[in-house]
Amino acid sequence: MVALSVTEGEDKPLKYPVMFRKADLVLLTKVDLLPHLPQVRIEAIEEALAQTMPEPEIIPLSAVSGEGVERWVAWLEARAAAQTDHSDLAAAEA
Repeated sequence: MVALSVTEGEDKPLKYPVMFRKADLVLLTKVDLLPHLPQVRIEAIEEALAQTMPEPEIIPLSAVSGEGVERWVAWLEARAAAQTDHSDLAAAEA
């Protein structure tokens, strides 16, 4: 998982491709600021991510409004459950 703030620029995924390529989720943070950042386009961020990640999963997130928090928590819970299932399987095989 990697956090990308809308204030960091649309080209950050292109500047740091390894970091984004290894991530399985991008939290696009501070989306509540978008109305004040007319030069930032979500589409441009998505295009840059698509160039560095095979299938980018993006969760827009705002700590101010709470947008995306439930979806992020659900993603974390699903990952935790998958890890637990994998650990249980490995223990059973041992």
